[in-house]
Amino acid sequence: MKAYIGLFFMLVFLLSSCQEGYFFEKNIDIPKQSWDYNNKPAFDVQITAPNTKFDVYVNLRHNAYYPFSNIFILLHEKGKGLKDTAYRHEVKLAELDGRWTGKSAGNLYEQSILVKENFSFPDTGKYVFSIEQNMRENPLHGINDVGLKLIQK
Repeated sequence: MKAYIGLFFMLVFLLSSCQEGYFFEKNIDIPKQSWDYNNKPAFDVQITAPNTKFDVYVNLRHNAYYPFSNIFILLHEKGKGLKDTAYRHEVKLAELDGRWTGKSAGNLYEQSILVKENFSFPDTGKYVFSIEQNMRENPLHGINDVGLKLIQK
């Protein structure tokens, strides 16, 4: 019986070690759930192995009183070997019938949006990503926090 238990745990360990894993994840609260244009949460990512592939996600949590069915964001990137650029993304937050998308926990709704697939950093060092809200309304009410997640492939 002990041999089967040991074999089971070894199998679980081997299978889990072959899967993709989190490399970086951080979320930053939006003060008073009111996201101003000037508030651009920034995320410092330290890269030690260049040319490793990552999927880059933006995390977003909003409450049920958020007044729109979508949100536009700008993802800024800076770092060695990258042009200082901003990429605009639209994130769908609700269906046409008004049902919120994403995972819910009470009054909060959470989304993790793939914004770059198979992205690699050209060199080692510090890279900075920042996220800016790009809606017409300023400040934008109902956003709890935003974050960045990198999953190594």
